[in-house]
Amino acid sequence: MDRPISDIAFTPMVKAAQEARGSRHPYSKMEERGGWAALVTPELTEFIYQRDSLYLGTATASGQPYIQHRGGPRGFLKVLDERTLALADFMGNAQYISLGNLGENNKAFIFLMDYPNRRRIKIWGEAEFVEDDPDLMERLVDPGYKAKPERALVFHVKAWDVNCPQHIEPRFTTEEMEPVVGELRKRIEGLESQLRDAGLEPLAGDAHVTSRSAKNQECATCAPSS
Repeated sequence: MDRPISDIAFTPMVKAAQEARGSRHPYSKMEERGGWAALVTPELTEFIYQRDSLYLGTATASGQPYIQHRGGPRGFLKVLDERTLALADFMGNAQYISLGNLGENNKAFIFLMDYPNRRRIKIWGEAEFVEDDPDLMERLVDPGYKAKPERALVFHVKAWDVNCPQHIEPRFTTEEMEPVVGELRKRIEGLESQLRDAGLEPLAGDAHVTSRSAKNQECATCAPSS
C-alpha cells in the first residue's frame, strides 16, 4: 500500500505525538480517504495567483531551518504545471542563505497567507535555483516590474494542505482598502458640500465646524480657562 501523502509531515514521531494527545484517529481517517493533495488544482492555482507574498522555508544539511519572505506583484509565484511552481529571484541583501541551503538540502516549504479571507495554504516540496535559462525567465518576469532577476527558483510540489482560519487576524493592503476608502472620501466630500451650502465651513482635522461669520471668533470649548 502506498504511504499517505501526509507522511511528508506526519513522521512516526509526529504520529506518536498525535496518538498521545488524542488527535491521531481523525488524521488516520483523513489518510484513508486519500489525505492531502499532491497536484496543483485549479483552485490552488487561483489562490496562488492572488498572492503578492509568500514565506519560503529551507534548511541546512544539518537541519537548521530558515524562513525567508518573498514578495512581488500579485501572481509573482507562477504555476508551470500541476507539479511545479516557480518565481524570479531578484537581487536582495546578498546573504544567499536560501541559495546555499538548497545547494546542500533540496527540501523546501512554501507558506501562503490570505489575510483578508483568513486562509492559509502549506506546500511541501523540493526546490532548486536555476540560472542561465532565458526561456524560463521569460515566463516568470512580470512586464513592468523594474527589478532585474538573477535566477529562477523552481519548486517541485510534493504535498499541500489548507489550514483552518483560527487565530488569523484579517489584514488588508492599501490596494484592497482603496475601494472602501474611496467611497468614504466621496461621502465626506458630499457632506462637506452640504455644510458649505448651509453656510458652514468644514475645517481640516479635528477642528470644529463653525459658521463663516464666526470663523475668526474663539471657540468657547477651546478657549483657555481664566
